[in-house]
Amino acid sequence: MKSKIAQARLIFTVVTFSLSSLLYAADDWGDDAWGEEEKQGAIVHGFIETAVGSRVSDDALISDDLSLAEVRARVEAESYQGDLRLSGKVDLYADGVESGLDIYLREAVAEFSLADNVDVRAGHQVLTWGTGDLVFLNDLFAKDWVSFFAGRDDEYLKAPSSSIKLSAYGEKANIDFVWTPIFNSDNFISGERFSYFSPRVGTQVAAPNGKLVPEEPSESFSHGEFSARIYGRSQILSGRSTEWALYGYRGFWKQPNAINSNNQPYFSPLTSLGASLRTNIASGIGHTELAWYNSVDDGGSDPLIPNSQIRFLMGYEQELISKLNLGVQYYFEHILDYDALAANDGGSIYRPDEHRELWTLRLTYRAMQDNLTLNWFSFYSPTDQDYYHRPSVKYRFNDQVNLTLGGNIFGGEQPHTFFGQFEDASNIYARLRWSY
Repeated sequence: MKSKIAQARLIFTVVTFSLSSLLYAADDWGDDAWGEEEKQGAIVHGFIETAVGSRVSDDALISDDLSLAEVRARVEAESYQGDLRLSGKVDLYADGVESGLDIYLREAVAEFSLADNVDVRAGHQVLTWGTGDLVFLNDLFAKDWVSFFAGRDDEYLKAPSSSIKLSAYGEKANIDFVWTPIFNSDNFISGERFSYFSPRVGTQVAAPNGKLVPEEPSESFSHGEFSARIYGRSQILSGRSTEWALYGYRGFWKQPNAINSNNQPYFSPLTSLGASLRTNIASGIGHTELAWYNSVDDGGSDPLIPNSQIRFLMGYEQELISKLNLGVQYYFEHILDYDALAANDGGSIYRPDEHRELWTLRLTYRAMQDNLTLNWFSFYSPTDQDYYHRPSVKYRFNDQVNLTLGGNIFGGEQPHTFFGQFEDASNIYARLRWSY
């Protein structure tokens, strides 16, 4: 299934590039087929990075103490052909943890305009929206949690999708519509690099026997993903200029958190609606976001399908003193139809709480003419009683060379909570990058 999906994404990318090129060519022939064209050659840059990470405690289910061991070469290129922009990002990397050489297509995009106020961005691309800092409500584009937990650059948390994005701009509001023809799940923790807790067997599991291999949605139009955002800026809060947005999504839960009749995990259908606000408050910036997750196949009574949820986020950030920034967030998750779940799950001791709370804290300090960056990010859940700390130090030797040292520290009172299950995955890492 994975190979077929990869082939389909490659075909999709080639087709979108071809269509955009034809559209440009048709427009150019209509204006002046033989006139002089103003073309810009390709701009090429990238980096070479070596990275290593090691667990700080033993995981009895994972034999390798290394959580990260790779050499990665990135090539980025962009070219303008009149109003058509072509861009691409490709990584070639040798992975010492999974023992292989691989190519990772990060971006292959064609951008052009259909009209003065309508733009198209088509191809393999990273998509994102919403107001949260490492907390995602209405951003239901794919994430790479393996990269995030292993210590790769934060860039790799956002995974690419093969999509077509249509953007229309108006005087009072703008609209983004994204179609992803082939469902693109998160790169979730599957038991290969990190073990995870399985409520089905009541213990921690890992590959090979515990490898999570879900059933993928079929490759059809009805199983594609559709995302939309309407956004703008207005003075709706005491005369302050406020950024607002409305969101919609139709697709699937991004992780395989449902079980089918064959006792196999799968991605159950999901629709969502949401909204967000961002505005100046005192000497900082505040934001809030709300999302309703409608678990299409569940009325609350099937414990093998995730319940619908209400998710809420509010946050605030400001500069405390020169070069020192503080950001705090409060996240609340409420499971709908909870009584029906409790009445039908056989009294499971691993039933999630009806309400889950999460706090985050970010402290960032820059020194030495911004060549040194100290960063601390923490997740803490008072309801789950677990935590996840992400300290890092980055030093830039010059415009080309930088070194990053950091860690991913997990812990909790219970082994089945979201962060608590990864306590043995705690690691420290180092990355040395040369950019060109």
